[in-house]
Amino acid sequence: MKLNEISDKPGARKKRMRVGLGVGSGKGKTAGRGVKGQKARRGVAINGFEGGQMPIYMRLPKRGFTPHRAASYAEVNIGRIEDAVKAGKLDVKKPIDADALIAAGVVRRSKDGVRLLAKGEITSKVELVVHGASKAAIEAVEKAGGKVTVTKPVAAEAAE
Repeated sequence: MKLNEISDKPGARKKRMRVGLGVGSGKGKTAGRGVKGQKARRGVAINGFEGGQMPIYMRLPKRGFTPHRAASYAEVNIGRIEDAVKAGKLDVKKPIDADALIAAGVVRRSKDGVRLLAKGEITSKVELVVHGASKAAIEAVEKAGGKVTVTKPVAAEAAE
């Protein structure tokens, strides 16, 4: 075998279709673009255009807004904390804060702080230090004999 004799197997390389080269080619005249009109022309991008009719994204009502400087909290449920306590990942003798939750793998990152939510049940007597908590979550922790301390987020203090 010589280098000049090496070639691809038949069908390994497909030539690109050259359009507009006569009717006999199968892609002549309109070059596969159908008949005349806007979409037969070059450079047409008409996503969302409805032919002059008011587009659906303009017909539907817009409600509310998202404030661009709103705090983003890492949310954690009391059931998840209970599971971590039972697994021995959290120490109930010390106050549980964002750093302890991250070290235990309960939350990945604290973002602008940790917010406690009431999904699940808690039976352990825990002392939690969080940046926000729902009323139901506070009641559930206090009912189990624990305590919730809500502190101001660090990011909000730096902004003021």
